[in-house]
Amino acid sequence: MMGYRKFDLFIWVLSVLCLRWLCSGFNPADIYLIDCGSPANTSVGNRVYVADNLASKFLSTPKDVVANISLKSITSFDDSPLYQTARIFTETSKYTFSISQSGRHWIRLYFYPFVFGGYDLSKAKFSVSTQNHVLLGDFSVQNASVVKEFSVNVTSDSLVITFTPSNNSFAFLNAIEVVSVPDQLISDDAGTGSVKFQGLTRQALETSWRVNMGGPTVSFENDTLWRTWVPDQSFLVNENLAKDFSNIAAVNYAESMGLATKDIAPQTVYGTLTEMKSAGDPNSNFNVTWEFTVDPLADQGHSKTWLPFSINGTNSHTMGSKYSYGTTASAASNYSYRFPFGVVQEATNNFDESWVIGIGGFGKVYKGVLNDGIKVAVKRGNPRSQQGLAEFRTEIEMLSQFRHRHLVLLIGYCDDKSEMILIYEYMENGTLKSHLYGSGHPSLSWKQRLEVCIGSARGLHYLHTGYAKAVIHRDVKSANILLDENLMAKVADFGLSKMGPEIDQSHVSTAVKGSFGYLDPEYSRRKKLTEKSDVYSFGVVLFEVLCARPVLDPSLPMEMNLAEWAMEWQKKGQLEQIIDSTLAGKIRPDSLRKFGETAEKCLADCRVDRPSMSGVLWNLEHALQLQEAEIPGDAEENSTNMIGELSPQVKFL
Repeated sequence: MMGYRKFDLFIWVLSVLCLRWLCSGFNPADIYLIDCGSPANTSVGNRVYVADNLASKFLSTPKDVVANISLKSITSFDDSPLYQTARIFTETSKYTFSISQSGRHWIRLYFYPFVFGGYDLSKAKFSVSTQNHVLLGDFSVQNASVVKEFSVNVTSDSLVITFTPSNNSFAFLNAIEVVSVPDQLISDDAGTGSVKFQGLTRQALETSWRVNMGGPTVSFENDTLWRTWVPDQSFLVNENLAKDFSNIAAVNYAESMGLATKDIAPQTVYGTLTEMKSAGDPNSNFNVTWEFTVDPLADQGHSKTWLPFSINGTNSHTMGSKYSYGTTASAASNYSYRFPFGVVQEATNNFDESWVIGIGGFGKVYKGVLNDGIKVAVKRGNPRSQQGLAEFRTEIEMLSQFRHRHLVLLIGYCDDKSEMILIYEYMENGTLKSHLYGSGHPSLSWKQRLEVCIGSARGLHYLHTGYAKAVIHRDVKSANILLDENLMAKVADFGLSKMGPEIDQSHVSTAVKGSFGYLDPEYSRRKKLTEKSDVYSFGVVLFEVLCARPVLDPSLPMEMNLAEWAMEWQKKGQLEQIIDSTLAGKIRPDSLRKFGETAEKCLADCRVDRPSMSGVLWNLEHALQLQEAEIPGDAEENSTNMIGELSPQVKFL
């Protein structure tokens, strides 16, 4: 069965009196109905599904099997002829539909598991995705027919639906629909208690239940958008507390006034309702409850309000973000977006070695391009790496909760076939480290370096203060600060991150983790972790930015530790002697002095003597202001105010 998925439930109550819609007499621009595997067209009600061979132009598959079964063999309560045939996909396969008008479209997928030759369709396990969304993940069907209905917003001129078999398995499909629907059918915002969602019109939505309150089943033949509505009685926790009411003849669609139309709900839905048996009694303190099987709400808090009410009908949907569904392999599925392995393979040209843009402790990083043209960075875990599943989960859990312009964006992950793959936004200019030494990247100006440090400090400050408990990065270094196309800095790599201490505690006791040369010595000695450990590591980065040399350099016989070496020059008041040669003559003394003092405070031996990240941020912004301050008089005459050329004894560095 499909793995646990973290979605958020929202419900639209359909009422003629309270909803205003602009759509009227909707005529779908796109209609694709295909009976997969069928040699002839199939009529279902007033709809005709095209024979499979007539729709072959839409399908791209390296290998598939056409399967069929007699109608008498179908034991499902739904004996639709659509379930007599199927296509079986043994490899990744795609349907591509031309879209004549962008906007929301139904995607309906029909499944019935029968046995054909050596294929038992109930054993199939697969994923279904579009260019931007995963619709089904690790999906299988047991014993009965299933219709999966999705509403997706198509913004391009084509819709690609991909079927990806799981490892050692296959996929199948009995029928497929792609049909335009009114954009106004989906509200752009919704709420569950204190949690508010916006931007729903951009999301992919799966229909969980479509319920006609107080009325009978409404078949798709009696719905202008071919929807099926089921009665609500089976969902009532206590039927004795509710009663039905019907007055279908009274329903009047005032379409000319911009009110509800038949496209919103059919007359039978509006003309029937469920109400409390005590409606009208203000002293009633019980409620009528419906119980639906859905995924857990993000907000588990509940506020109790006693209010007599009536309800006509409800659409219950589950919502996921791009490439969003769950996994049974990791609790991280509660947080982020899961890609099928096939999608990642395609995005990276099957992990082409020429596409590698970096190698770290977790594994190789590849440049990738998704189906919609978006560039991504794909970090693939190395099974032999010292960083493993725990770091993989931590990265997903942490980054899925954070949204900040100076933290790298996690787009998704993949754990198919025991893979550990993380998909990030693509950072055009790579790591800060690559712009300091050893890679041939253009050198950064002093102003650019200050702006990078300020951006990084803002990201770390957000981690330390943006939540009830601080989040400690634990691996702050120049290789984990990435630069976008505008050289804006974003902190990355949260695999070692740790939640900070409780309010009544001073530290977290934990094993020492981090990178040599950046480790807080107090944390290393005492195994007591606080956000001040990040401050220390950031101080090392500051000197790294200034000097443009590695924090540990075995090729040098002396001064191997950058932090200790730079601190000696800082305490002597001669920091200008060790700056990057490309900055010589370009740093104002006051700016350098403030920068050096800030780095020195970060590297204090005791954590209590180190500033917070907010203090570091303030001082760096001050250093930038000092660098950009107006100098009165002739510019050439005042050039002596800048730091001069390097002294001979340190030029070799």
